Amino acid sequence: VLKADYSSPWRGEQQMYKLDIGWPKTPEHFTGQTFCVAVDSLHGLVYVGQRGDNVPKVLVFSEEGYFLHSWNDTVEMPHGIFVWNTAIGSSVWITDVGTGKYGHTVKQYTPLGKLMQVLGTPGNAGSSLIPLQFDQPAEIFVEETGEIYVVDGDGGMNNRLLKLSDDYKEIWLTGTNGSGIGQFKIPHSVTVDAFGRVWVADRDNKRIQVFDKITGEWLGSWSGCFSEDGPYSVRFTADYKYLIVAQLNINRLAILAAPPVGAIGDCVMVHSVQLADETKPHLVDVDMRSGAVYVAEIGAQQVQKYVPL
Repeated sequence: VLKADYSSPWRGEQQMYKLDIGWPKTPEHFTGQTFCVAVDSLHGLVYVGQRGDNVPKVLVFSEEGYFLHSWNDTVEMPHGIFVWNTAIGSSVWITDVGTGKYGHTVKQYTPLGKLMQVLGTPGNAGSSLIPLQFDQPAEIFVEETGEIYVVDGDGGMNNRLLKLSDDYKEIWLTGTNGSGIGQFKIPHSVTVDAFGRVWVADRDNKRIQVFDKITGEWLGSWSGCFSEDGPYSVRFTADYKYLIVAQLNINRLAILAAPPVGAIGDCVMVHSVQLADETKPHLVDVDMRSGAVYVAEIGAQQVQKYVPL
């Protein structure tokens, strides 16, 4: 188990999280590179997407860390994963950046791995001209209403943020390749706050950009916290007071103060969790019930759980 060191810009400040060294109970189930993790807070489940030859692509654990089952069908190279809960059931959305017959798609599965929905054209990298033609889609966020946000462009032709209705029609689309306002260089992660704002980790521009979820209008950006390394992942804490950001190249989780309604301002780092060298945290997710943070680490080939103190 990798040890975590804690550093903070505030002298004497209390730690905010501690590593749960007992999660998972059987780490030997991580047999590939762990790229993504999603929490089903309602049912106490944790889904992990991993890559590799002849490894199960999706692993399912309990929040206590017990391995439950795995599935593999029609998943090629998982990049992002998200659990969507409704009154009638839950489903698992996966972005697939593979270059084979299943890749360049955003797919919806039952919790046991049965394919329900495919967005995009499997096996065909898209152009930015067609909304539902993806090129290495990085991550997806689904609201309770069923409205979907996709950041499309983990190094492909597309660099954009797309909002879809619950019946998969385009509501708005923004972004081209570049470093100007509203442009992206590898939009890598997306989340929505409680105040109607969409937050995007604009990885290679070393900033987070914020948009109005109704109109797609640009609201502001944060770059002051990312001079050392760009943001790889964005997730809010359960109380929406903080934004957890993974920084892969410096093996760090940055905990930023989330602005209330009003101006975005610039970022303020209130705390950080320094992970072991070569851990390479890629994407994170937060249990919106317990507040636990799960970190998918490519370098360490594991998912680690941090619990709030």
